[in-house]
Amino acid sequence: MRISRSEYLDLPDVRLHIRRWGNPQAPMLFLLHGWMDVSASFQFVVDELARDWNIVAPDWRGFGNSQWLNRPYFFAEHIGDLEAILDRYAPEGQVRLAGHSMGGILACLYAGIRPERVEKLITLEGFGIAPTTPDMAPERYGQWLGALRQPPRMHAYADRAAFARRLLASDRFLTPERATYLARHLARIGNGETKSGQRRHGIIWNGDAWHKAPAPYLFRLEESMAIWRQITCPVLWVAGRQSWVVRDFAARPGDWEARQACFANVEEAWIDEADHMLHHDQPAEVAHLIETWFTT
Repeated sequence: MRISRSEYLDLPDVRLHIRRWGNPQAPMLFLLHGWMDVSASFQFVVDELARDWNIVAPDWRGFGNSQWLNRPYFFAEHIGDLEAILDRYAPEGQVRLAGHSMGGILACLYAGIRPERVEKLITLEGFGIAPTTPDMAPERYGQWLGALRQPPRMHAYADRAAFARRLLASDRFLTPERATYLARHLARIGNGETKSGQRRHGIIWNGDAWHKAPAPYLFRLEESMAIWRQITCPVLWVAGRQSWVVRDFAARPGDWEARQACFANVEEAWIDEADHMLHHDQPAEVAHLIETWFTT
C-alpha cells in the first residue's frame, strides 16, 4: 500500500485536509471524491497506478479530515474550494482532474466555468443529478425548513466491523478486505442515532450530517448543461455496468444522450462488475483508464 501524507489548506471560512501521494516532481493529478466519501478511498486506485504521479486529493469541506461546519452546505462552496485548491497546488498552466460522483460533477462544472484551466478530465459516474421541475419547489422549501427545525443526524453503528458489514451489504462487488480498510476512513467515532431514533454514541459516517439536509433551491439541469457547453477540454465519461446511476438514466429515455451532447469532445467507457463506487469495485480498471486517458 502506497503511503499518503496529509497537508492542510486554510481558507477564510474553512480548513481543508489535502491528501498527497507520490513524487512531488511527477506529473500532477487531482483526485476528487464524491458525496459521503473521503479522499482516502482512492487508495485502491493509487496502489494500481503503474506510473509515478504527484497526486492531490482533497477532503471536501464537511467530509473526512476537513473542517466540519455544523451548518447547511451549499454546492457552490465546493466549486470555490476547488479553485482555491488549484490556485494553491497548480497556480500556472492546465490541470488534470479525475472525480467520482459529486467530484466528477464538480470537475465538469469547473471545466466549463474555467475552461482555460483544465487540460483533460475524467468523470467517474458524475453526470449531474436527476432533473427537477418548478412545481417541486414548495415541497423542497418545506423540507429545508424541517431540517432547520430538526437537524439531520447520522446512523450509529456498534463498531467498525458493523460499519464494514453495512458497506458489503450495499455493494456486492466490494471485497471484505477493502471494506475493512474503508471502515477505518469512511467512519469515525461520534454521536448518531439508531433506527428507532434513539441517540447513541458509536461509529458514524465520516461526514457532517448537515450534508444530508436538502438544499432549499432545486437543482437546475439547464444551468449545468449551459456550463458543460463551455468546456473545451476532452472529457471521459466512465460508468459502472451494474450501477444504480445507469439504471436511473434508463428510466429517463434520451437524458443520457442529451447531457453528453453538451460536451464538445466526450468519450465513454464502461467498467464491468462495478456499481456506483467504481474505485472501490474495480480499482485496477479505473487506474488503467486514468493513466491511458491522461498520457495519450
